[in-house]
Amino acid sequence: MTTLDLIDRKIVAALMQDATQPIAQIADRVGLSQTPCWKRIQKLEAAGVLTGRVALADPAKLGFGLTVFVGIEAADHGATWRDAFMAAIRSFPEIMEAYRMAGEMDYLLHVAVPDMAAYDDFYRRLTDAVPIKNLTSHFAMERLRHTTAYPINTRDR
Repeated sequence: MTTLDLIDRKIVAALMQDATQPIAQIADRVGLSQTPCWKRIQKLEAAGVLTGRVALADPAKLGFGLTVFVGIEAADHGATWRDAFMAAIRSFPEIMEAYRMAGEMDYLLHVAVPDMAAYDDFYRRLTDAVPIKNLTSHFAMERLRHTTAYPINTRDR
């Protein structure tokens, strides 16, 4: 873990909240002038703390009305299978996130598709791409909370 001082944490929190804010506004919020604030942002980027600046979009307004969490049990735990699985999941733009898990499932995928027919197509392509012992689909009925901002401590030194 990278050790960040209070000002760095405040900068990161401000950028996670809204990366389009002008440097002057961020600098004012964290108690710096613009140049030192910009230099800190550049250092945070160089250190890999800040990994990108993106626009967040409403999936439903883009036509992605179905969110599916897919639990996968691997057919094999060897390097060959893992490499094939990694190549497969990198090739599917519908997979928004993928995690290797501990517990009952080996992998958890967050998938965004327009509808059930699109999910069925995704399912078929995934199961054709790599052998899977078991695949369980969980369909989200409603997104109750979503954030991309980690809960950084911006109060304590």
